[in-house]
Amino acid sequence: MELIFERSRAGRHCDILPPCDVSVVELPSEMRRQEPLHLPEVAEVDLSRHYTELAQNSFGVNSGFYPLGSCTMKYNPKINEEMAALPEFTAIHPLQPIRTVQGCLEVLALAEKYLCEITGMDHMTFQPAAGAHGEFTGLLLIKAYHAQHGQGQRTKIIVPDSAHGTNPASAVMAGFDVVNVPSNACGGVDLEKLREAVGEDTAGLMLTNPNTVGLFDKNIQAITEIIHQAGGLVYYDGANLNAIMGNARPGDMGFDVVHLNLHKTFSTPHGGGGPGSGPVGCKAFLAPYLPGPYQKAVDAGYAFAPKSPLSIGRVKGFYGNFLVVVRALTYILTLGREGIAEAAQNAVLNANYMMSRLKPYYDMAYDERCMHEFVMDLGKLKKETGVTALDIAKGLLDNGIHPPTMYFPLIVHEALMVEPTETESKETMDRAIEVLIALQQLAHDDAQRLHEAPVTTKVRRLDEVSAARNPKLRYQFE
Repeated sequence: MELIFERSRAGRHCDILPPCDVSVVELPSEMRRQEPLHLPEVAEVDLSRHYTELAQNSFGVNSGFYPLGSCTMKYNPKINEEMAALPEFTAIHPLQPIRTVQGCLEVLALAEKYLCEITGMDHMTFQPAAGAHGEFTGLLLIKAYHAQHGQGQRTKIIVPDSAHGTNPASAVMAGFDVVNVPSNACGGVDLEKLREAVGEDTAGLMLTNPNTVGLFDKNIQAITEIIHQAGGLVYYDGANLNAIMGNARPGDMGFDVVHLNLHKTFSTPHGGGGPGSGPVGCKAFLAPYLPGPYQKAVDAGYAFAPKSPLSIGRVKGFYGNFLVVVRALTYILTLGREGIAEAAQNAVLNANYMMSRLKPYYDMAYDERCMHEFVMDLGKLKKETGVTALDIAKGLLDNGIHPPTMYFPLIVHEALMVEPTETESKETMDRAIEVLIALQQLAHDDAQRLHEAPVTTKVRRLDEVSAARNPKLRYQFE
């Protein structure tokens, strides 16, 4: 399709505003642009069709099955959008007097209350803009805590080898050294290796549970106890909370800090559909270090508490991505206590259903009951046919299915991580299963067809190496 700049024609416009009827103030010449802006000149109908075509060429949860493991691409209920579109939420300004935004502060207070109940935390800040930002914030809390208690020698964060790639990156950004610990044969943290890794320099451990291979670590309380006995704190990566919400709480497992992904677990749009939100919760002893401002209940409603002298300071302007919090609160209130737990249970049920149906055709990285996602190991298929995990993923595109997460976790070399989420029907999963079975057979019968896939999409298989090394990031004007 053409870019909007390629649709441009000189003199064409969609400006229907009347002529300016007030005095025009000219900028000083030294402040003016020396060259005109490169703005496309198009009619309104062409502009509308352009963005409609872009929408038709994109893929999201409203388009079809989107089993992106560890990302929880669940359906976003439309009531969330209706609540977030209320003018009482959209037509406000963060610098308004507190008395005029009491409803908005109540949203933050209620969201904190319910999310703390779900996670087992005592306090929560909504400033972080997304998951990795939440990780960074949580690590700053840990760092500030150790500094305040004269434990500046605690410079190391322990990260399992199956962790999300953002975990070690966030730790380094926060000024820590990263220590990796291997997984055991069951996909969990190797306890003996963990005991060997801890010491007086241990600041904390970053962990997600269920982990990145879709398994609940049966030794979770032993893990958190090892870290606490060494004087460290334990951080929970909330990427996989969708599997346990309403059924188990990180705070009860021994975690001290947690970040959530409202744009995953609590059904708010991802990426181009809207900004993320990565609120950080903590136990009471870490509350003094939270970023401000922080809402609190007072006799007259709500106000902002004075910033603690131990606070790490702001991590984002104002109060975070507020409308994402509105969406998440709507989701929580709609489902209620029972519905939240049922959503997690259905997510686990769906993942285990798909895994059991696919076991005769694909090797599972860990052949045991999974949580909300499972990992297929296509190493044997590659050895037998030359067909890789990437080839199968591209074959799914030809069948109108978004690929699962590829080549993650790194401890499984030909990995496809599938997360159907609780919002997919049995019929949708059955079709995806049939397609995956057919692709496995095609790998044995005609591997070359999969090497060439996709063939029905708007864009054929890209040269990903060249795209990474020589990206085209801007339109080149003549």
